[in-house]
Amino acid sequence: MPRTSLTEILLGTTSLTPEQLARAEELSAQRGIPLEEMLVQQRFLSEEELLQAQGQQLGLPYWKELPESEFDVSLMAQLPLQFARQHKLVPVRKQDGVVLVAMSQALYLQPLDDVSVLLKAPVEPILSPEREVIGALNRLYDAGARTAAKVIEDLDAQALGRLAHDLEGPQDILDQDAEAPIIQLVNLILSQAVRDRASDIHIEPFERSLKVRYRIDGVLHEVLSPPKALQPRITSRLKVMADLNIAETRLPQDGRIAIRVRNREIDIRVSVVPTAFGERLVLRLLDKSGALLTLEDIGFEPELFPLYNRLIRRSHGIILVTGPTGSGKSTTLYATLLRLNSAEQNIITVEDPIEYQLNGVGQIQVNPKIDLTFANGLRSILRQDPDIIMVGEIRDRETAEIAIQSSLTGHLVFSTLHTNDAASAVTRLMDMGVEPFLISSSVLAMMAQRLVRLICTSCREPFEPDAETLAELGLTQAEVRQHGGQLFHGRGCEACRHTGYRGRTGIYEMLLIDDPVRNLVMQRENANTIKTTAVQRGMRTLLQAGARKVLAGRTTAEEVLRVTQESE
Repeated sequence: MPRTSLTEILLGTTSLTPEQLARAEELSAQRGIPLEEMLVQQRFLSEEELLQAQGQQLGLPYWKELPESEFDVSLMAQLPLQFARQHKLVPVRKQDGVVLVAMSQALYLQPLDDVSVLLKAPVEPILSPEREVIGALNRLYDAGARTAAKVIEDLDAQALGRLAHDLEGPQDILDQDAEAPIIQLVNLILSQAVRDRASDIHIEPFERSLKVRYRIDGVLHEVLSPPKALQPRITSRLKVMADLNIAETRLPQDGRIAIRVRNREIDIRVSVVPTAFGERLVLRLLDKSGALLTLEDIGFEPELFPLYNRLIRRSHGIILVTGPTGSGKSTTLYATLLRLNSAEQNIITVEDPIEYQLNGVGQIQVNPKIDLTFANGLRSILRQDPDIIMVGEIRDRETAEIAIQSSLTGHLVFSTLHTNDAASAVTRLMDMGVEPFLISSSVLAMMAQRLVRLICTSCREPFEPDAETLAELGLTQAEVRQHGGQLFHGRGCEACRHTGYRGRTGIYEMLLIDDPVRNLVMQRENANTIKTTAVQRGMRTLLQAGARKVLAGRTTAEEVLRVTQESE
């Protein structure tokens, strides 16, 4: 088609002016970039306007959206994902013997011949925006990708026998032909974990079996049981990826793996420990491309949010976030630093590990091998003129005392402790050897937290709670009636893996160190006495905070009781 045909259409159907067209043509000639691309690059046109005009010029249909209902997932299985992404195209469905192919590059029709060969059918192009094509590709990849279980099914008895026989002698684990199924299996275990929103992967050997479990929303689910014969190959593959010593099977090892799944960068921490039946692996997954949560997103109650927001604006003092491993403490601290981060503040952290990169924040990674501990890192931070300091965890007296001295000399310090409730943080510091007068003069507040699973919105339904459950939660039928008279739970569906839950939110218990509590600390009173006094002065416990989320229909009584039973 002559170039003038497209420009006439553009000038007649869009807001493009002759002056803009002339400028784009000039830049196109100078930089060697196609005119169409230059028009969009200079924002003289939107991608949608250009595609519609090209469709009119070439006689091709234009689809603004690619709804999931239009697709035949089986077609994607016949097309390599890398090829589809490279050429920005996706097969939609077969219609009258012809496959409709959505693409975002109207003048780049060469790949369609390859698609026709791969799909063994004639093809017809459809124009659609790039974001729609890429989004459809990602959705189709999730729906049509082979699962790890399917790979194991495809390994017939003969193949398994051959693999088991191969293990009898020394093997080159980089032998691609022999290892191809194992490489594919390991890749699918990792990618499926990312798709299922897993935070951890457990690969556990037993006497006659091997189990793979994912931790999703804080709870472990068994997803796979590969044949025991594959255990050494799977372990070796993961150790190679993590740059660990595959010959060492007697000692624990730690490593890291960096992978990319559907344009998402995933950082994996690998822990290998020897057991009676082979090496056990736990992989912690961290989505580095995921957006950081803000303080508004993490689940603060309306009454607690302004109080916490005022506390973190103080010029000096310590704020401690407490809770067991996996209770969301790091997420809360990152959200806090995100709120405080500005050009006027010098924020420095010492962490183990650094989970997210914060722009404008100096972050130090603990490294015990070279004696870079929390305490030593904290000493160095103090020579960097900080305004705000975040210590990943207070593990010993030395770190605690340096953090306290930092707060007394005009710094705002954030850190975490492993305790079941807020009041226990006081006694934990005393057990470390910190003097009560230092605690009472430096600590502003201690906040305990837990993560509770949210009811799946796709299968959420009302139900009548029994009196015993309500009593355990500290609720009465009158309180339930005040909130609509019914509670909710999830029935279970595909979206939530039939658990009834999808996603998590936080519940919080804030202990302010005011004068009455400060006096109890000075008297070395126990945690129960401190907690009782704080509750009398208005502190809402973790159980009470959870009960409010149950009344709001966001989680269930069973879930709140599961995560708060130790603290109560």
